[in-house]
Order: sequence, then structure tokens, then C-alpha cells
Amino acid sequence: MINTIVDLDEISYEPVEVETAFVDSIRIRGIAIPVRVNETDNGYSCQDGKKRLSAAAILSREDSRFIRIPIMILNDFKKAGSGFWGNTQNHH
Repeated sequence: MINTIVDLDEISYEPVEVETAFVDSIRIRGIAIPVRVNETDNGYSCQDGKKRLSAAAILSREDSRFIRIPIMILNDFKKAGSGFWGNTQNHH
């Protein structure tokens, strides 16, 4: 899994209705928990975080800091190769 920041328009998702209080909370605190996505050929697909994405889309119209949001890429294991596990020499 990789954590990074991407443009909101790179993530495909079905927008959902969000309460004003939720949007206000995101406005004040930002997106504290990265949206969980899978990487696709065309960008990213939301797996968890449609409310956060919907709130960010609303807020991005008034504040450019919500155009880029934190994500956790669930299906990217590039950094989890053999070096990830420490010493790669087999001692068996």
C-alpha cells in the first residue's frame, strides 16, 4: 500500500449526499484519513471514502487546497518487494 496525494479529478467515484456538518468538519480539519483507492489504467477507483470525496468536491469550488487529497493505494505493492522484508539473503 502506498500513501500519496493526487488531484481529485483522478479518482472515479459515485458522489453521495453529505451533511453540512460533515462538509464543515472537512473544511476545518481537512481530510485526516486518506481515501482508499485502487489504481486503474485511467487513474484511481474509490474503494472507501465517497463522503470525503464528495465533501472535497464541494469544497474545491471555494478553496483550492481541496483539489489535491490524500489517498491510500490498496493495490500498489511496489515498495513491498524483497527489500521491504529486510535482509534478502536466504539462510535456510
